Formats: sequence, C-alpha cells, structure tokens
Amino acid sequence: MRPMQEIKVAVKILPHFEGLPFPKYETEGAAGMDVRAALPEGEPMELKPGQRALVPTGLTFAIPHGYEM
Repeated sequence: MRPMQEIKVAVKILPHFEGLPFPKYETEGAAGMDVRAALPEGEPMELKPGQRALVPTGLTFAIPHGYEM
C-alpha cells in the first residue's frame, strides 16, 4: 500500500453543475467520494441492476497518471 500523499487534481465546473454540492465522503471509511448526477430538473435517470450509463456530473477532472476516478 502506498503512503497517503496530497494529489492535485484540476477541476473545471460546467454550467449544468450549478446548485450541486462538490463531491465529498458521505460515510466513514468510504473508498471514494459521492458525486451527484447533473440531470435536468424533472428528468430522473433510473438504472437497472448491472446496467451501465454515462451520467453527467457537471464537472471535468484532469486526473494524474496512475489514478482513477
């Protein structure tokens, strides 16, 4: 396991992100942060078990080599 270090990630906020909270850890011990879907008001997205989809977040990230999001 590699030691924890500060990683800088460039984030660009897109217009449809307006009003959404930034990603954050919602539960203690979580492996990753929760990110909200940036969907138009009144247009929910439903995924069935095992289904995959591209979900807009209203954010773009420049992720350093060797990391994933």
